[in-house]
Order: sequence, then structure tokens, then C-alpha cells
Amino acid sequence: MSGPIRVIVHPPSPTGGRRVRVDGEILGLAHNAADVAEFLRRAGLEIDPSEVAVSPWIDWRGVGPETWGPG
Repeated sequence: MSGPIRVIVHPPSPTGGRRVRVDGEILGLAHNAADVAEFLRRAGLEIDPSEVAVSPWIDWRGVGPETWGPG
């Protein structure tokens, strides 16, 4: 990928989990930081699950990385 990577973790859905997007493409519904890291790994972006919450290139929408339950 060229240019800045844009990762968005959307607010929790009404049924739980958070949608994850990379450069506009939905990667899946994450239920924890390990899910986010796995989605990013599958997209070719290596990140340790322990770094997901503090990564400067992940935009946490609505609430921070500690909230995964129903919105």
C-alpha cells in the first residue's frame, strides 16, 4: 500500500462487536483487540494485539479500544 493507511474501528454495534475498515474496505466484525490484529494481518499489516489500542494509525470511533459490547 502506498500513502498513509487508514484503519477505522467503528462504535460497537447494537448486538456487540465493532466493524473494522482499512482504506474503506470492511474487514469484519471484531469482538476484541486480537480480532482487529488478525483482520489487519490478513490485510498484510502486521501488528501485535497488545499494540492495537495505542497504534496512531487506528481511528477508534465513538469509544476507545476498551469497549466491545452492544452500543
